[in-house]
Amino acid sequence: MGAIISASRRTDIPAWYADWFIARVEEGFCDVPHPRAPGRVSRVPLTPEEVAAFVFWTKNPAPLEPHLARLDGRGYRYLFLYTLNAYGREIERAIPDRAGRIASFRRLAARVGAERVVWRYDPILLSARTGVDWHLVQFSALARALAGSTGRVIVSLVDFYRKTEPGFREMERRGFQAERTPGEGELGALFGGMAATARACGMEIQSCAEPLERFGVGAGKCIDDALFRRVFGLNLGPARDRGQRAACRCISSRDIGVYGTCPGGCLYCYATTDQEKARTAAARCAPASPALIRS
Repeated sequence: MGAIISASRRTDIPAWYADWFIARVEEGFCDVPHPRAPGRVSRVPLTPEEVAAFVFWTKNPAPLEPHLARLDGRGYRYLFLYTLNAYGREIERAIPDRAGRIASFRRLAARVGAERVVWRYDPILLSARTGVDWHLVQFSALARALAGSTGRVIVSLVDFYRKTEPGFREMERRGFQAERTPGEGELGALFGGMAATARACGMEIQSCAEPLERFGVGAGKCIDDALFRRVFGLNLGPARDRGQRAACRCISSRDIGVYGTCPGGCLYCYATTDQEKARTAAARCAPASPALIRS
């Protein structure tokens, strides 16, 4: 059996690189540099025989939608991890408007089935302008809008890294003073409320690399062997992907993205911190190139 292809934790391939991805699928392979040693390049097979399934991580799958018939025609399996937050352009600077993405989510679910479109309400930024009450209101509105279009929602708190500090300083200048150590009471109100809302809307709620079971949120896997077994009949085994952070429970996959290449402009992003370089990278991407970014 082939590999799970992650497309991608490192950049939003459906939103910004859909034409490159489909060209690579048609040719049957792509080249991926090692994230910490760009000179080491791996060739990743992308033929139907070598791919167990694609996992598309995205905030905007619309550019990939016209190509889905080609994937279906060649017998590929795939599902979407669709991130849909409520922050707006002050934080997610180049992401399409919420109404359009809700419509895209529902359209996608109608095409491929609700189980194959997993909602990610992530990352959760608790700040002076986006506190617990704000998130509960926004989450409830989105959950009601997506009811029937997904069976699962994945949640997690924002992570703070040294390389994301410039983005958080920019958020602070815009009035989003991040709360870095929320208390148990806040977390209980937040995740307990979200869990109740999710259940009321017919959704299973899970966490991404967060111990939230005490609040009624199950420990989740974004790339989940049980989901692949249920949806596609694939028996992939439960072995954890040791290339991810210690708290991640995902099964093994091969990621074909490149860090620093997403022009989405999300201020909290750990994968891309220089938007000018990301825009340049996207502009230079050529579908005929085996690599996402030409050297």
